[in-house]
Amino acid sequence: MRRRMIGLTAVIALVLGLAAAPAFAQADIGVTGAGGGVYPPNTAYNSVPLSGVQFGFGVNVRAIGTVGGRVNITLLGTSALGGAQSIEVDGKATAGSATIGSTATVSGTATVDMGDGTAPLLNVPFTLTVVTKADAQGTLTLVLGTTNLPAATINDGAIAVQ
Repeated sequence: MRRRMIGLTAVIALVLGLAAAPAFAQADIGVTGAGGGVYPPNTAYNSVPLSGVQFGFGVNVRAIGTVGGRVNITLLGTSALGGAQSIEVDGKATAGSATIGSTATVSGTATVDMGDGTAPLLNVPFTLTVVTKADAQGTLTLVLGTTNLPAATINDGAIAVQ
């Protein structure tokens, strides 16, 4: 009987130890990038045709489940008068998930300056999905409020999920 109790105790300790191991094995993941990219034809945000994007971001997805960092994106567009129009997105990341070496999705709220002299839009929900490739480039997909922009292909700079 005593031998059986010792064996059962050992099995329970082993199972509990293995169950806890992944929590300790997890690490913080940094999602970083700086560069530029292009949008597919017919991409628009708030009726402004977009041709490209410039970006800089640094976000930490922590093993304990919290997320912190900044996302700065400039959407490169054309105004109704045919001139250049830059839409500035300044976001604070507060949630997200990431897989080292491949994909990260971060979200939060942003201030969006349409670049047309109107007052900036405040507390706009955003979601940014970063997909990396072996050459440190890849795609960025941005959702601003209810507008889902198509993936921009990164052709300058680098992005990383590590």
